[in-house]
Amino acid sequence: MDAYIVIGNPNTRKSSLVRSLTGCFNRSVRDIMPLGGKAALRLYARVGALQDTKTSVEDFIAEVSRSRCSAVLFCLAPSAHANHPDTCPDAVAYLDALQAAGWRVRAIAVLGQNNGGVKSACLRQFPLATTSPINVTAHGVRVHFGWE
Repeated sequence: MDAYIVIGNPNTRKSSLVRSLTGCFNRSVRDIMPLGGKAALRLYARVGALQDTKTSVEDFIAEVSRSRCSAVLFCLAPSAHANHPDTCPDAVAYLDALQAAGWRVRAIAVLGQNNGGVKSACLRQFPLATTSPINVTAHGVRVHFGWE
């Protein structure tokens, strides 16, 4: 599974960004055009940070596998859920578990300043995402993800 990830604190407009990129309100399958005229990417898009929706890694993997897509776009909070840290850990723990399950992290967009300790060559921060117009942030993220 190819993973495209948005990380940000509350109120960094993660959900608005996913909606702007995909047209998805909550959860949906979309065809995304990669740059360079390649075949469309069949993408499962999910709005809302996994910790905020109390979704464990195991439950998310099962949810995505039912979509029969080859790629997924989803959001993570940098920190674990305050009341459910075991099932809804921080972003680093989610990424470690997904990679251990064979997922490939293709790109990470961090909205704001807090990356939660995530380190990756495919990570790009968007520090002005909370104040820039959402279409400006979406354009930058789309370019970073390699999408038209």
